[in-house]
Amino acid sequence: MNLLLRACLLAVGLACLLQINVMAQQTGPKREFRGAWMQCVNGMYLGKSTGQIQQMLTTQLDALEKDGANAIIFQVRGECDALYPSQIEPWSRYLTGVQGKAPSPYWDPMQWMIEQCHKRGMEFHAWINPYRARMKTPTTLAPNHILRRHPERAFEYGGLYVLNPGLKENREYILSVVEDIVRRYDIDGMHIDDYFYPYPEAGLAIPDDREFQLYNNGFRNKDDWRRDNVNVFIKEMGERIHRLKPWVKFGVAPFGIYRNKKSSPIGSDTNGLQNYDQLYADVMLWVNNGWVDYCVPQLYWQIGHKLADYETLIKWWNRHVANRPLFIGESIENTVANADPARPGTHQQAAKMALHRQLPHVHGTVLWYAKVAADDLGGYGTQLRNVYWKYPALQPSMPFLDAKAPKKVKHLKSVLTSDGYVLFWTEPKGKQWGDKAHRYVVYRFGKSDKINLNDPSKIVKITSETFYRLPLEAPGTKYTYVVTALDRVGNESKGSKRKMEFGS
Repeated sequence: MNLLLRACLLAVGLACLLQINVMAQQTGPKREFRGAWMQCVNGMYLGKSTGQIQQMLTTQLDALEKDGANAIIFQVRGECDALYPSQIEPWSRYLTGVQGKAPSPYWDPMQWMIEQCHKRGMEFHAWINPYRARMKTPTTLAPNHILRRHPERAFEYGGLYVLNPGLKENREYILSVVEDIVRRYDIDGMHIDDYFYPYPEAGLAIPDDREFQLYNNGFRNKDDWRRDNVNVFIKEMGERIHRLKPWVKFGVAPFGIYRNKKSSPIGSDTNGLQNYDQLYADVMLWVNNGWVDYCVPQLYWQIGHKLADYETLIKWWNRHVANRPLFIGESIENTVANADPARPGTHQQAAKMALHRQLPHVHGTVLWYAKVAADDLGGYGTQLRNVYWKYPALQPSMPFLDAKAPKKVKHLKSVLTSDGYVLFWTEPKGKQWGDKAHRYVVYRFGKSDKINLNDPSKIVKITSETFYRLPLEAPGTKYTYVVTALDRVGNESKGSKRKMEFGS
């Protein structure tokens, strides 16, 4: 290839990239993770009937759907318990008020939420706390709870009970819970948060001297041994998930500071608790080795925070954790409670979202937490709905899971029914999971529009159905509809087109 041709191709490529970047600033990117955490340990289900809980969750999901969310991270295991029927662990007291007591009328919250999320075109990620066995709040333990069956496998730390990460049998136990969920439920992701070794308390040492002496695996430094315990767990968790279902995404939401600069030359210019040094979580190792599929650091501080400035931290994570998709954990309450330093009359949502869109390795947001977004605290949800998440978004690409797109949909046609026109199509053929269509994207282009599948403002529906009911239009209106197929991890096929002119 001669130099002139190379230069021309490079110029064309740069022009296309610039066009996509400009479009992303105007309409939002076409691919972006837009999630929200739904927790159980705040007690929001307590004292409510099955119907009342379902109505509360429905209200939140409906609001988040209108806001543009495309994923829900739902807590199903808070303290070695279950918000689903389990043969391994007892029903959660956060659902029924009594650990081990099944809900009445009976229901399966996880299965119900999966169905509700998928009906709305949202991914469902099952969120577990791996090591936490009992919160500081006293509770009567069910007979089959791990602390009743094997109290010697946990330690108490400041009133919190933790499954000792230094014991292999605990790792196997947690992974048996993970495998059970992955096997039995049609989840899109498995998710763990920031509770590894316990958050430090002044004057309290972690009581694991005995385990270090017995199972140190040649480590002389206890901190290195603790990190290795967590590393082995993280690596095995990802391998077990993908062995069962290669498309299920494994995500982790660590504390927002990896290391401070005073502890490491690559650390951030901050002065706070550190993942690596105090929680024994080597997040950079997990991401850079590809042991996790996405990373969501919890950046719950504000721009201008003296010890942990938000802007400093998001730029640090963007720079250092780029081997896997990076999403940012956002505290809505903190964001709307603090003024933008550059515009004191407004809160910080606009400034933070601008950083998200400017930084090339930030591919999404997870809101802490769903109810606050649904309640539209400080107008946060309204701004998502009208500005930042106004148009739909596909999930970020994960070529390390699968990079091959399914084939085009077949037999795209329009049929006039008694309720108007309906687009129908046929699922493309696919033998392996990565070749099969899982959902479909429907685009609509006006008479003078160019067909551009990079423009998310043209997406009118993301659906698991093989049809789309067209809205009523004035006679003579002309549109071109394009339908593409998505596989389980979001790879998109080429489009099939159908021109439409509405009659009288």
